[in-house]
Amino acid sequence: MTTTLHRRTTLTRLAAGLLAGLVLAAPARAAEVRVMISGGFTAAYQALVPGFEAKTGNKVNTAYGPSMGTAPEAIPVRLARGEPADVLIMVGYALDGLDKEGKIAPGSKVALADSRIGLAVKAGAPVPDIHDLEHFKKALLAATSIAYSDSASGVYIEKEMYRKLGLHDELAKKSRMIVAERVGNVVARGDAEFGFQQLSELKPVKGITIVGPVPAAVQQVTVFSAGIPKGAAHPEEAKALIAWLAAPKNAATVAATGLDPLKAR
Repeated sequence: MTTTLHRRTTLTRLAAGLLAGLVLAAPARAAEVRVMISGGFTAAYQALVPGFEAKTGNKVNTAYGPSMGTAPEAIPVRLARGEPADVLIMVGYALDGLDKEGKIAPGSKVALADSRIGLAVKAGAPVPDIHDLEHFKKALLAATSIAYSDSASGVYIEKEMYRKLGLHDELAKKSRMIVAERVGNVVARGDAEFGFQQLSELKPVKGITIVGPVPAAVQQVTVFSAGIPKGAAHPEEAKALIAWLAAPKNAATVAATGLDPLKAR
């Protein structure tokens, strides 16, 4: 009887030990990395995130919105109302603004890609010649309506580009800013003859023709960057995601979306 009891006790202890070993050996629970991202880098991001999830086992939860402005979806507005984030991907100077406010973890900023502004018309519509500044001006003066975004490119067009062209008064009265929608969609359904937005945001839209980038003399190159907000729940996983997006092996994927990839800087 005693021997049998001893054996049962020994087996129970062995089973408990094995169970404890299995628990210790079990993989850590996958993290949910929360990302806030503005439009320009979105197509590249969406192409690269599945590879990151497959490689790491982590899941990515994404909130979309412009880098600036007062729309409810704007990244600064989301942060101000307390929405959680582990990674911010947005226009570089807007991220710098958050950094100056003390909202970004020191040393976490990584430049991802350069983005250029493009012009689009509805598919099947006449394609204007914008190969140089004079033809670009003539095309804009001839257009009946112009739309631009509520993010970095649109702010530049409204406040700077029209003035650089010397046509602010003529163009402002037939132009409008599009809030919380891709400009390409507005052009595709015929609600604007011309549409300006980052090339990377125009490329995925069906029903439009991309005329080309804005002439170099009035082009604005925007850097899209990533950073980790202070208080992020998963800073290490956030750092790994940013490294994945900036990895040289993924540069071709980024370039295919209409961006110029950068090495971390």
